[in-house]
Amino acid sequence: MFGKFLRDEGGATAIEYSLIAGFIALAIIAAVGMTGERLGALFESLIPALTR
Repeated sequence: MFGKFLRDEGGATAIEYSLIAGFIALAIIAAVGMTGERLGALFESLIPALTR
């Protein structure tokens, strides 16, 4: 019973795809975070010019 379960490789593919999706999501989150910080700094520098 357990031998058949241990030889089954169908779940391994699903795990591999989920790991890849997780790494892609992590990269997107990191990129958005860095871009958001730069945009925040840009808007902070524009505030004095707009309030004159």
